[in-house]
Amino acid sequence: MPVQILIPSALRAYVDRQTAVSVAASDVVGALRALTDAYPGLARHLRDESGQLRSFVNVYLGEDDVRHLPLGDRTALRGGEVLTIVPSIAGGAR
Repeated sequence: MPVQILIPSALRAYVDRQTAVSVAASDVVGALRALTDAYPGLARHLRDESGQLRSFVNVYLGEDDVRHLPLGDRTALRGGEVLTIVPSIAGGAR
């Protein structure tokens, strides 16, 4: 069964302006790989040169940051679950 990945507005230009994309994957890393395989222009915004998730990109499984789950991005997915990509925003008042 597919999982849904919610796309933040800042990255929608790379996924044909979609707010969400459904992919088939057995774990979080597979879902992100399926997403960037389908939309290659998105990859450089999510992964660094070594292929790791960029430090300013957070991915949530439900309400849990996947970096804090016991298996991290190797956490298994069941169909119907939702992943949310949340890029950190820097800045503020000076």
